[in-house]
Amino acid sequence: MFIRNATMADLAAIAEVERRCFPAGEAATEEEFRERLAAYADSFWLLFEDGRLAAFIDGMATDERDLRDEMYADASLHRADGRWQMIFGLNTLPEFRRRGYAAILVRRLTEEARKRGKAGVVLTCKERLIPYYASLGFEDEGVSSSTHGNVVWHQMRLSFRES
Repeated sequence: MFIRNATMADLAAIAEVERRCFPAGEAATEEEFRERLAAYADSFWLLFEDGRLAAFIDGMATDERDLRDEMYADASLHRADGRWQMIFGLNTLPEFRRRGYAAILVRRLTEEARKRGKAGVVLTCKERLIPYYASLGFEDEGVSSSTHGNVVWHQMRLSFRES
């Protein structure tokens, strides 16, 4: 297993993993990933197994406390010195699941966010995943205002310090 930050050379592989992990209405497009990589590749972690991209996590930083739908599609909203690290996607290919890779990536991103002086990390998830993220230290803040992909999302937060 090997973890590193993403580069533009990883674009096609990232987009393919996203297509395999999320329904079309929820999946980011290749162009959105191109913009994300250009704006915040240092908050985009890839996990490889046997030389193959098996999983990734990404998200921008912002001073806003809550994850808004506009953030998914507009990488220009990223603020490197923002107080909050958002997580937009945590993807693991089906054949690599149940190996702890998602947790490894969440921990890597949160560790980096803490080192960078962020107040914490925010994500949204479906109700069935609340216990999983809670096991990683996130607290459920209830139903999010996000309607991304016409799905009900819960906002979860891992705070490092007072905001």
